Amino acid sequence: MQLNDVLSKLKSLSNPKNVEGMTRFGINPVKTFGIKIPDLRKMAKEITKDHPLALELWDSGYHEARILASMIDDPKLVDEKQMDSWAADFDSWDVCDQTAMNLFWLTPFAHDKAVEWSSHQEEFIKRAGFAMMSVLAWKDKQAKDEQLLEFLPIIKREAIDSRNFVKKAVNWALRQIGKRNINLNKKAIEVAKEIQSMDNKTAKWIAGDALRELQSEAVQKRMD
Repeated sequence: MQLNDVLSKLKSLSNPKNVEGMTRFGINPVKTFGIKIPDLRKMAKEITKDHPLALELWDSGYHEARILASMIDDPKLVDEKQMDSWAADFDSWDVCDQTAMNLFWLTPFAHDKAVEWSSHQEEFIKRAGFAMMSVLAWKDKQAKDEQLLEFLPIIKREAIDSRNFVKKAVNWALRQIGKRNINLNKKAIEVAKEIQSMDNKTAKWIAGDALRELQSEAVQKRMD
């Protein structure tokens, strides 16, 4: 499929009302069509994996074209340069998270990029670091506990960043690690309590919210 064909299809699916709703959820409305994720997944299935087209879609700058690019790109052909370049383009939390979930975690550089981006000054690149930690804890069945435990001191270190899209991703990473298994649950609760004792409003929110879930009956039952 050619770039123009895909862009024409995306434009035909545009829904201005959806864009209004997305804006209320903190999604950047610029160059946004208002297409729902299930519709983009359907398109991705029809296109199948296409690395050159993914690069073209990303470069078009359209919101949904970038999410679609993350769905059709081949992780085996993605290098660190591309990951850094795309991360620098993130201007919305959903593009950031979808790219982490659909593509970046499948690359051999996922763990290193999670660590590297976690200390970045730019809000969405930093969010991407913690989104990667979350997705690796959630989806990477090959990841060893030791690898995921390396993320906990970073989560503690960055728990004072009050920027909305960062603090929510830090919280997400802490919760996902703590839901992986009983060993990680205990360690995550331990770190959450350390974060909670910090004299910082953001840290207390991150920890309190995580502890509610990690210590809940539902999660603890799953750990048995």
